[in-house]
Amino acid sequence: MDAATRIVNERGGGPLVLACEHAANHVPAAYGTLGLPAAALGSHIAWDPGAAALAEGLSQRLDAPLVMAGISRLVYDCNRPPDHPGAMPVLSEDIAIPGNRDLSPAARAARVAAVYTPFHDALAGLLDARLAAGGRPPALVTLHSFTPVFLGRPRAVELGILHDADARLADALIDEARAEGGLDVRRNTPYGPADGVTHTLVKHALPRGLPNAMIEVRNDLLRDDGPGDGSISRMADLLSLLLCRALARLGLNLPDRA
Repeated sequence: MDAATRIVNERGGGPLVLACEHAANHVPAAYGTLGLPAAALGSHIAWDPGAAALAEGLSQRLDAPLVMAGISRLVYDCNRPPDHPGAMPVLSEDIAIPGNRDLSPAARAARVAAVYTPFHDALAGLLDARLAAGGRPPALVTLHSFTPVFLGRPRAVELGILHDADARLADALIDEARAEGGLDVRRNTPYGPADGVTHTLVKHALPRGLPNAMIEVRNDLLRDDGPGDGSISRMADLLSLLLCRALARLGLNLPDRA
């Protein structure tokens, strides 16, 4: 089975641990194409375009360990618990996923073991190692992107800051982003806790009492970094600045940046 998880900058000593649950659109050969054409497997239903590069940029800028999923969320969405209907979706947006229809309990359990468990074990291991080392506990930030048009409806929001029961970091990020200006920034948009998207935060940050937030960037702001573009790099620069300022408000140790 293909590797489900990749860890970047495992020994990073900055104040954050990062996670990117929808980093890849890779479907292992064992699953065929899930009954989908290549265009669908390359689209936003299979992954979060630009999120992996953004996450790696932030990992480098903030010296943060990063856990990345290596398999498409259509095989298993690592931001959903095993009993959630969206964990192995039969429909994504308005596209049916034939390869996920009528999965047996054994087939579902095999995907949990192959994709979900390695990702969350890796993230838990990083967090627990940081806590065991002493010093200030890290904050957990998960990174995502979203499509500008969903089911035919344009989305004006450009930067979503999401949270569950603990809003400390999200509150600080929203304040800093709005003070910086330049982007349409909204709380728990385009998704929120009621949509089940805060699973990673609930599973890892809340029980450990860690400040946490989920960052959603509209994916047309995350074009590939090429000559004359560099939009991913610019967004990584902006978010690293906002995160440093927000973390400073919470009294967390920072790189020499803010």
